[in-house]
Amino acid sequence: MKTKITLLIILLATFFTLSAQKTQQEIVIIGTMHTVPKIVKHSYKPMLRFAKKYNPENIFVESPMPNDTISWEYLKKGWSKGYQKFYAKSDSIKKVFDFNETTFKFFAAKKYANLSPIEIDYLIKSYLYLRDNGNYELLTYLKKYGIKGANKPTRHEDGDLTYKLALYKNMKVLNVDDQQTNGEYHEAWRKCVKEGINNGNNAANQKLNKKNYNSAILPAIFRKLGKHTNKRKSLQQLHDMASFSYVVKDTKGCAEGRDYFNQRNMRIAKNIAEQILATKKTKNIVMIGAAHVIGLEKELKENYPNLKVILMNEY
Repeated sequence: MKTKITLLIILLATFFTLSAQKTQQEIVIIGTMHTVPKIVKHSYKPMLRFAKKYNPENIFVESPMPNDTISWEYLKKGWSKGYQKFYAKSDSIKKVFDFNETTFKFFAAKKYANLSPIEIDYLIKSYLYLRDNGNYELLTYLKKYGIKGANKPTRHEDGDLTYKLALYKNMKVLNVDDQQTNGEYHEAWRKCVKEGINNGNNAANQKLNKKNYNSAILPAIFRKLGKHTNKRKSLQQLHDMASFSYVVKDTKGCAEGRDYFNQRNMRIAKNIAEQILATKKTKNIVMIGAAHVIGLEKELKENYPNLKVILMNEY
């Protein structure tokens, strides 16, 4: 009798364990190349095929969070001309646009293929009003290229990968980026470069950059740049360069830059995890600059152990 009870307990435990594994929320991280050269303009095609096959329930993009006032305070006069223009438009439309939440939700719930030009324009203005950069750009892309997206490569992750996937899946995108300390990061970068002139750091960075570039040439020729970029070795090299981990002699500027880079990854990871936990979706895909992948993997695994984190090439 005891043997039967023990066996029953083991079977039940196994059942609940398998059930938990089946419903575990997961994140697949795709490291992007941002804008690619014309000679490798089709680089995002294989990545789009992978993303479609994965069939995500959430699509996360490297755009600032709408309610992140600290990031937008920097970005309105920051490094990106695109974000400067977006903020100025958003700030302006808030003063004149008659935003109606009920109308917005009604249009936003419709399938993209069924939206009229007037409805698309309303959504574009609404996302601008809400300072939702990711979906503003997505609807602007839809208006320009139609439901199937651009026929010719745009050579950028948004036009060739993220927005084509979103239109194919009839999904909105979720913003995750954080640029609260990006100004400080770039200042630390300048200091690190200045400090590295005579101590071997700049030479080490140039050597690593050349190694990373040369290793990508052959894969790029055969339309495998995305797969190559998402190799763990390539991702680590990009992480090391962006986080100043290549240095042979650490300096104040390099250490500061590394800290700011790690802080940014920590906050991006938090933005991703909180939205995944809130939506309760199982299959989630993140499109992010490849230099961030190693840092995000670390932050997500350490701080959100219940989420399964998978890199694109390891899925």
